[in-house]
Amino acid sequence: MKNRQAAIPFIFVTVMLDMVALGLIAPVLPNLILNFVNNDMTRTAIWNGIFLTVFAAMQFFFSPVIGVLSDRFGRRPVLLLSTLGLGLDYVVMALAPTLGWLFVGRLISGITSSTVPTAFAYIADVTPKEKRAAAFGLIGAAFGIGFTLGPVVGGIVGNSNPRMAFWVAAACSLSNWLYGFLFVPESLNPEHRKAFTWGRANPVGSLVLLRSHPDLWKLATIQFLAYVSHETFAIWALFAIYSFGWGPRSIGESLFVVGVCTAVISGGLTGRIVKWLGEKRTLYIGQFFGALGMIIAGLARTGAVYIASIPVISMWNISFPAAQGIMTHHVSEREQGELQGAISSLRSIAFVIGPFLFSWTFKWSIDPRHAINVPGAGYFLAAALLFTAAVMATRVEQPRFAVQSATDVPDVVSPEGVTSGTVAPMLDSQEKI
Repeated sequence: MKNRQAAIPFIFVTVMLDMVALGLIAPVLPNLILNFVNNDMTRTAIWNGIFLTVFAAMQFFFSPVIGVLSDRFGRRPVLLLSTLGLGLDYVVMALAPTLGWLFVGRLISGITSSTVPTAFAYIADVTPKEKRAAAFGLIGAAFGIGFTLGPVVGGIVGNSNPRMAFWVAAACSLSNWLYGFLFVPESLNPEHRKAFTWGRANPVGSLVLLRSHPDLWKLATIQFLAYVSHETFAIWALFAIYSFGWGPRSIGESLFVVGVCTAVISGGLTGRIVKWLGEKRTLYIGQFFGALGMIIAGLARTGAVYIASIPVISMWNISFPAAQGIMTHHVSEREQGELQGAISSLRSIAFVIGPFLFSWTFKWSIDPRHAINVPGAGYFLAAALLFTAAVMATRVEQPRFAVQSATDVPDVVSPEGVTSGTVAPMLDSQEKI
């Protein structure tokens, strides 16, 4: 495994294809459920909600397990096994003869798609500390590209046969597994590996790591508020239909704009902004833009203003890699997988809470029985959470490493752990920020 340059592209492609595969399923899963329940929309809605909750619950329970396993056995075998399992699971769902089989498929996909924390840990292994935020930004770009392509392709290939989208998703995941099996090296040196314990692997135990340092716990709280706020996109289509009378095509086009903005900002701007402002400032400025964009969306009375809110909200994406970059500075190299597993657990909890919170808020805000009609209430709630996170971020300790490159192409670590980058202490003026 001498071709270590294959590492970063593999992680990028892994995350992107996972998002493409998940996005492929989004527009066709309700139709497939409808086929199983004799076109009963009420039962379809119930089962769709159950699938979302179960998927998030599996990620909550298994993300820390997978993260700790990667600390023990290395990132490569965990990533390959998960990618292979996800691809085979899509085959199972494509062939599912009953709703029960489809339910089992969603259980397995929730487990096997919990590779994101391991992917972030891989990035932390092969990237110098001062360049991790930019590298995490590339992963954000992969999310954006996957989010952009997945629903579009899924809608096309699944238009006549919903099961076809599952076959395409399986092809994506299995092709990525083959590439990783042939070309990708291990990133975690044996001396940095850590014994597996259930205390670290259970979702509650994994969160204990986040309390090991005051700033780490504060950052975890900031990230949790951000993850919950992000689930306001559960009402994106509902608000557009209610306020502007949009149809599926307009909604799909708006989500395409979301994906493009996410990819451009995460992949093209994050590294430069972190170099210019530092991780701490990037964190709270990103949260501020997210809150501002939510307010614009909530106040929108025309579709044009609604679309105009997307680039502002998308600037929020610079804060996620900045937060994760700071968090990696507070744990040892042996705990990066555990850290990313804990972060993923926070994300999963938010995924369970957020959609219900914002859907209920939207429902309440448009209820004609109430004296005040505020359809944008969900966006205003998200803005309040993000403003709170931004204020908290101003009190986070500035990292002790300076970014050295404007392009922020991550350096790859040699087998001995020596990087081509340099670590420089922050200037006194930066330490006082």
